[in-house]
Amino acid sequence: MEARETVVLPSGQGRMGWLGGLGVRFMIPGAATGEGFALVEHPLKPRALAAPLHRHSREDEYSFVLRGRVGAQLGEKVLYGGPGDLIFKPRDQWHTFWNAGDTEASLLEMIAPAGFERFFEKLLEVFGGGPPEPEAIAGVAVDYGLELDFASLPRLVTEHGVRFG
Repeated sequence: MEARETVVLPSGQGRMGWLGGLGVRFMIPGAATGEGFALVEHPLKPRALAAPLHRHSREDEYSFVLRGRVGAQLGEKVLYGGPGDLIFKPRDQWHTFWNAGDTEASLLEMIAPAGFERFFEKLLEVFGGGPPEPEAIAGVAVDYGLELDFASLPRLVTEHGVRFG
């Protein structure tokens, strides 16, 4: 998609990749919005944890639930959203999200300002040879102002009955 190009992205179209149980469908790149925002879809496999607790230093995220039941931890709060609900994840707040159901879930993720969508592009390259070591993911994350807490994974998996990777 070219910068400031007007298009219709048909259902199911757009480059798609998987990072374990988290899918990434690239819909609107930052270049098309003057870097104001980017839009990706995140399909989630049943009971999939998207990421360890993490926080962004550069962007806010807005997750609009399309289908399924999505759990989210925002700071110390745990909440759930269903179709039509919006979950706001402000920059500098520790958070994560997961599919809280036994069927696939999906959400639209608006990233503002844009730029972080390129993290997913890099991560798909890192995942190209199979699940990477946490150090490889952390190496990519630092370039995008992302801090990851891998030590949170065992607790999140146990507390929410989810899988990671």
